[in-house]
This record gives sequence, structure tokens and C-alpha cells, in this order.
Amino acid sequence: MMRLGFRRLQWRIAAWTAAILLSVQVGGLFLFEHIGRSSALQEVRAQLDTGDRVFARLLDQRSAQLAQAARVLAADYGFREAVLTGDRDTIASALDNHGSRIGASLMLLLGLDGQTLAAHPARPEVQFDSLSRLIGDARERGSATGFQAVDEALYQLVAVPVMAPMPVAWVVIGFVVDEAFAQDLKRLTGLDVSLLLQSRQGTPGLAVSTLPVAPAPAALLHAADTSLWIDEVEYVGFRHVIEAQGDATVTAVLQLSLARALAPWERLYREWAGLSALATLAMLLASVWMGRTIASPVTRLAQFAHRVEAGEYGVPPQVRRGDELDQLADAFGLMTEAIASREARISELAFRDVLTGLPNRVHFIAQLERLLAAAKEPDQELAVLTLDLDRFKLINDTLGHAFGDLVLQEVGQRLQKAGVRKREVDTALYAPENAAARLGGDEFGLLVPGADAWAARVVAERIATALEQPMTLQGQIVDVRASIGIALYPAHGTEAGDLMRCADVAMYKAKQGNSGVSVYDPVHHSRNAARLSLLTELCQAVEADELVLYYQPKYAFRAAEALSVEALVRWVHPQRGFVPPMDFIPFAEQTGYIKHITLWVMDRAIGQCAEWRRAGRKVCVGLNLSARDLLQAELPDHFRVMLERHGCDASWITLEITESAVLDDPRKALTNLERLRATGCQLSIDDYGTGYSSLSYVRQMPVQEMKIDRSFVMNLITQADDEIIVRSTIELAHNMGLVVTAEGVETEAILRRLGELGCDLAQGYFISRPVAADELEVWMERSPWARGGEHLLVRGESVAV
Repeated sequence: MMRLGFRRLQWRIAAWTAAILLSVQVGGLFLFEHIGRSSALQEVRAQLDTGDRVFARLLDQRSAQLAQAARVLAADYGFREAVLTGDRDTIASALDNHGSRIGASLMLLLGLDGQTLAAHPARPEVQFDSLSRLIGDARERGSATGFQAVDEALYQLVAVPVMAPMPVAWVVIGFVVDEAFAQDLKRLTGLDVSLLLQSRQGTPGLAVSTLPVAPAPAALLHAADTSLWIDEVEYVGFRHVIEAQGDATVTAVLQLSLARALAPWERLYREWAGLSALATLAMLLASVWMGRTIASPVTRLAQFAHRVEAGEYGVPPQVRRGDELDQLADAFGLMTEAIASREARISELAFRDVLTGLPNRVHFIAQLERLLAAAKEPDQELAVLTLDLDRFKLINDTLGHAFGDLVLQEVGQRLQKAGVRKREVDTALYAPENAAARLGGDEFGLLVPGADAWAARVVAERIATALEQPMTLQGQIVDVRASIGIALYPAHGTEAGDLMRCADVAMYKAKQGNSGVSVYDPVHHSRNAARLSLLTELCQAVEADELVLYYQPKYAFRAAEALSVEALVRWVHPQRGFVPPMDFIPFAEQTGYIKHITLWVMDRAIGQCAEWRRAGRKVCVGLNLSARDLLQAELPDHFRVMLERHGCDASWITLEITESAVLDDPRKALTNLERLRATGCQLSIDDYGTGYSSLSYVRQMPVQEMKIDRSFVMNLITQADDEIIVRSTIELAHNMGLVVTAEGVETEAILRRLGELGCDLAQGYFISRPVAADELEVWMERSPWARGGEHLLVRGESVAV
């Protein structure tokens, strides 16, 4: 009977429960102390971490309040007048009154030279060196606060300038760090606070502490991140460095007693042994009854747990027992609510942009796929718009990323108002999420269900107009424009990824053409793919030395010692044939690969110039530098090394730069020009007249030559305005001591007129097309234009070259 009875669940529950209970109780007696201590330590460290954040916030708030109090005094009209007139009595009275009002312990007025003009309370001269870092920070930021030792006492100092309207003096206000200060921090943080001051070479000193018995400062620092026994009480510490600049470090050691956190565990430990015996007996009696009744509710709860696992967050089964199973059922309900709430929050974060509150890229793609699925059956149209803000990087770099975030938030609000409107789309397909979404960075997207190209352009134009309105943020007015690309379903693609890619291509086309809005054209995509392939082949061409240099000579209107030529890079592709420079040079500039091409051209041209000179041919070679090249700090060094390697004199080389190339970074560009000029080479302004601020930069640039752009020269004979421009440019350049070269000379009439206007050099197809080095040598032997002043001898028909 006993064997049969033991096989029953209730008896097995009783036996196993008793055995497990005894094992747990015995093991718990050994582990409880360790577990309790670990838990208490975690709790205390969590409180310390929270208290540290509160402590840091309190210091920041106190610093802000002190700075504001100092600004009030510095901005007082009477005080500024007293400072300007040197009225020491009024200054002392103002310091006394203001210091008493705000409870300051130290009031100083320092001159710009660091000398003490006035102090309250009256005190000997304070050395300026001890306050120089604080004054330096205030000079940069308008005000500064910090902790510093003054007269062997620790003060919290704040310094602000007295403006009239330029800084005329410095107001320094100090609040002594005393017992009241520390007790106030303890009351607000709930932690014991000890402030220590340590010089760079000295030992730490205790400024103030709220501990009942303050240990040695070195012991405090050593045990700041562990635990320390103080007066038979164990404290856990946390170190907070307040000030770590200059010659001294101010450190706060935050501490919390471990006794309070251990008390529940110690009481529970004592009670554990007594309860163990009673619990064992009670469990033996109750296990039979538990075995009879536990199966049914546990089964229902297990079934409910499986439903929760599957994502069904319903109401848990009711277990009206008033015991642990009832609590378990309640816990299941709370757990279900918590899981559902967390999943909702996670879902929101996964599909929502935190900064703007708009849907993010994930949500946008999901919404696009949903609309595509809905549009396939009734054969509807759909427009995808992506937009990117123009010059947003400039806003971030100039006004800061925090201001850039405000701009993005304002853009998000405007997109919500100016985006897709309910009357513009089918009611069944309209959703608030269609209004706008932030795809990342300064890129946004919109979906316009049922829209063709015309309707999508209407929405895009409305958005562009809304974004063009000036934004006033934090008192700063900024203009923001956007480039918008449009892709259409099904014309441009049937998959979400394809439509997004097409819209991006159209958007970058709009940005490149400064057109604001652009509808995707398959030609754009194929062209981009071709350009990408071209860039790869261009890299291989440079590495394999497949590029060639052509040289276009310049005609000298007066006899010259040497022939000037301009080196021009050419690319003869093995499959594509001749690739015009305009097809790969601008693309190389955009991708940054232009610097590799420039170094290749410089090396070959310098080597060719040196070779001509060794052969007795007096030739000077001009090289073109792009805007990216001019900003490369190492360019002058590369240039100097090439000259030395080829044995080429720097005066034989002319470096041609466009005036607009200086605008990207004038300081760096002009510095590089000075370094290049220091090598002895000649510098020339290329395409003069097409830049944005010619005269303002020409006078700063160390150049010797000015090249008039071909757009003014080609119509010199037929357009009176062009002749006026050319004549004025020649006179201006000569007055500045510069040599003038005219580009685009294609007829003898233009050549002769340039000579009459006093031009120095001419370059164009009439003189010669760009030719290879060996062809140039033949041209130098045969062409009359290789000699200076030839236009004075030739008459009648133009000379064939």
C-alpha cells in the first residue's frame, strides 16, 4: 500500500518537496550571506550611480546660477561706470552689496592685466597666475566656472567680463566650499560627500566631508571605488572628478553605508534557520493537499503561457485560491501587460525617428511595400519622393549639430504640413504616415499613392516652396533648400528597393543641376553606372601609365626667350577610344581622384620640360591645378621633389589655377600658393572673369600671369562689350605687373586685335591645337607662330598650321 501510495503525485510531491526544501535550506545557510552581500552591493552601487548623476546635475545648476549672478553684477550700469572711471569706493560698495545679497565668500575685480582692482572682503593681492586658466576659459566662452584653491581654501569660482562694450575688467565671485555646502549636497543626493584637493605634485588634502569621522584623504581616494570601514561601518564609494585642469585636481568621493542595504538580508538570514524546521513540517502536511489541487490551475496557466509565447496577450485564467497560484496568475497578468507595453514601445522606436517624430526608413520601406502590394491588383500608380537638404553640412559646421537638429525638426514639421494631403490621394490608400518620413541624416521621403508624374511634381514643388521660407531658430535666420527626386510606379520599377534607388538618382540629379525637383530618367542611371565604370578604368589607366600629355603652345606678341606651352591630359581608352577631358576630369574632381591625376601630369610634364631643356629647346610648361589640388597641404612638397628628381628649374614651370578655386578655403589655398611660389615657379590665374570675386582675391594671390577666359575672346571682334572687358582686363593686369594671356584665339583677326590691345600671349586653335610632344617639336621648327612678333609680318590670309 505504501509503495502504491508513494507512486501517487501528491506523495511524490510531499517527499520531493521536503528533500528539496531541506537541501535548499542547508545550502542557503552557506550561500545566503554571499548572495545577500552581492545584492546589497549592487543596490548600493546603483544608488551611488544615481546619486552621482544627481551630484553632477547639482554642480551644473549651481555653476549656471553663479554665472548668472556674476553677469548681473557685470551688466550693472553703475558698476560698469565705476570700473571705467576707476571709482574704487563705488566698486567696493557694489562688490560688498552684491556679495552680501548672493552670499558670496569672495568678490574680486581684476584688470585685464590680472591685477586686483578691488576685493570684498578686503584681502591681500591675489596672484593672477592662480586664476589665469579661469580667466582664459571665460575669455573664450564669455564666462567660466570652476573649483580652485585660493588662500589655502577651496572655492567655487565664476568669472565674467565687464563689457563696455569690449572687456575692460573681470568680475570673479567665489563661494567657499565648506561644511554647509557639503551638507546641502548630501541632503539633495542622499550620499555622504567628501571633497579633496590634490596638486599635481603634492598629496591630496581634505577640503570638507560629511562623514562622521573623516579618514585620511589618501585612504579615501584609494578606496573610492571599493569599500572602506569607517567607525565600524562599511561604506561603498564612488569617485567623481570635478576639476582636472591646471595644477590641481578637485575630486568628490561619494559614499553610502552598506549597513542599511544589508539589514533586510541579515534579518532574513536569522529567520531562515527558524523557519526551515517549521516549513519542512508544514510542507509535508500541505504537499498532499497541494498535490491534489495544483495540477488544474498550473495546467491552465501553462496553456496561457503558451498563448503569450505565440503573441496572444489576453486575460490570464482566474485562480481564486488566495495563495501563490493566485499570485502567479496575477503575476502572469502583470507580466503580460508589461511585455505588451514593452513590445509596443520597441515597435514605436523601431519605426519612428526619435529626433523629428516622423516615421523612419524601416517604416517608410514597409509602408511602400504595403502600398505596392495594394497598387498591383487595381493597377494603380504610386510616386516615391526623396529629398535631401542643400548645404546642410555647412549649417552643422557653422552653427553646430544641436542647431542642425533644430533645423531637421523644423523641416519635419513643414513636410507634415506641405506633404501629401487627403484630397490628393485615394481615401482607401491615405495614411498619416504618407505625409513624410526621415530616411536618415538630412534625407527625407514621401509616398504619394495614385499619383502620376504631374501630381507628384505638384507635391514636390509645394514642399520645395515651403522649405524655401526662411527659418528663425534661436534668433538665427537660416535659408534651407532641398533637392527632390521623383520615381514612379510602375514606370520606373515595381520593387521598393528599385523605386528608392531611382528616386535617389533623380534627387542627386536635381542637386547636381540645381533644379530643385527632378523626375527619374533611366538615362541618369545608366550614365551613373557608366561613370562609375569609367572611374574604375581611370584608376587603372593612371596606374598603368595609359594617359598621355598634349601640349598647346602660346604665341608671344613680342619676341620671347622661350616658348610657353600648356600641358593638357588626354585619355585614349582601348575600347572607348578618345575620352574627352570633360567626361572624366569633373568626375575625378568630385570623387577626389583628381589628385592622383594631377601628380601624374605634374611628373610627366616636368620630366618633358627638363628633357626639352637638355636638348637645347627653350620651352616653359604650364600645368593646371584644380580646387582640390590647391587644398592639398603636401602638394608643394611633391612639386619640389619632382623638380629635383628631373633636374628641372622651377622657373620653367607655370602652375595655372582658377580664381574660384581659392573660394573653398581661402586661407589654406593662399598659404599653399605662397609655398608654391617660394619654389621659384610661375603662377597664373586661369579662366579669369568666370569666378565670383576676382578683384578681391587677385590682389592677394602671388601670381605673375592672368589668362582671359575664351568666352570673352571668341567674340572680341563682333561684341563691343567683350572688347571692353578684354581691354579693361589687359590694362588692369598690366597695372598690377602681370603678363596677360588670351585663350580661345581662333582667327587671325582676333589675334591682331589682341596685339593692338597690348596682350602679351595668345593661345587657341588658330595658333595650334593641343599636340603630342613629338608633334610639338615639328611645329616649333615649321610654324611661324613659334616666333614672337610674327603677326606684325604676316598679312592677308591666315597661316595654316
